[in-house]
Amino acid sequence: MSLIITDDCINCDVCEPECPNSAISPGEDIYEIDPNLCTECVGHYDEPQCQQVCPVDCIPKDSNNVESQDELMEKYLMITAAA
Repeated sequence: MSLIITDDCINCDVCEPECPNSAISPGEDIYEIDPNLCTECVGHYDEPQCQQVCPVDCIPKDSNNVESQDELMEKYLMITAAA
């Protein structure tokens, strides 16, 4: 499942450069994660890097975008093949 940034975001900008898939971008009020690009860092790291650096712990899993580890790996392979 992809991740989501909640309203608790303080716009500190530490998550965006950590995303290996460029899934994080500034939104109108807070940063946003593109669920089509988020693989929870599967294929790159063992843990989502944005969650590791977030100082306010505002990046939970998005229950509206449920994906298995295999689906996340397939998405990673598609994203990296297109790059």
